[in-house]
Amino acid sequence: MIASVRGEVLEIALDHAVIESAGVGYRVNATPATLGGLQRGTEARLVTAMIVREDSMTLYGFPDSESKELFGLLQTVSGVGPRLAMATLAVLEPDALRAALAEGNVTALTRVPGIGKRGAERMVVELRDKVDAVASTSGAVPLGVGGGGSVRDQIVEALVGLGFPAKQAEQSTDAVLAEAPESTTSSALRSALSLLGKTR
Repeated sequence: MIASVRGEVLEIALDHAVIESAGVGYRVNATPATLGGLQRGTEARLVTAMIVREDSMTLYGFPDSESKELFGLLQTVSGVGPRLAMATLAVLEPDALRAALAEGNVTALTRVPGIGKRGAERMVVELRDKVDAVASTSGAVPLGVGGGGSVRDQIVEALVGLGFPAKQAEQSTDAVLAEAPESTTSSALRSALSLLGKTR
């Protein structure tokens, strides 16, 4: 089991980074917020969870142990796999997720693509009493994505990768950029996620 990876960041994409450690490049899937805290060519350390399937071994990276524990906790809910757990952490930061579960805020949970009302209610029932066991940590990681292409294309691709329909992703991105055309990719992506959350 690979519990963490430390080394030079070789590549940053919309949904993963490649970190070289001891001569081996590890592809680590992560949320836009986590990727935004990385810089190509610098050293980074991510806490990781390794998911082993019959046909694959996948690493998921997190800035801290709390996020990793929430990732694991989410997967104890029936119907929630690694991809949906990552989408949840991409839309809701750890503190917001803890609050939504503790307060039974189904509306906040249904902002996550792939989680409907019934799924959100199941998450609340199964995790409400468990979420307090995951300690809260301070220090948010700035949101952002690395890679080529225009700001609009990067944001749309990131939103579609999280499970939002392409049309909704394009509309929200266009609305955000029309209002703030000088936005950076990271701030625009956060605004687009917020906008999509309100319209779900």
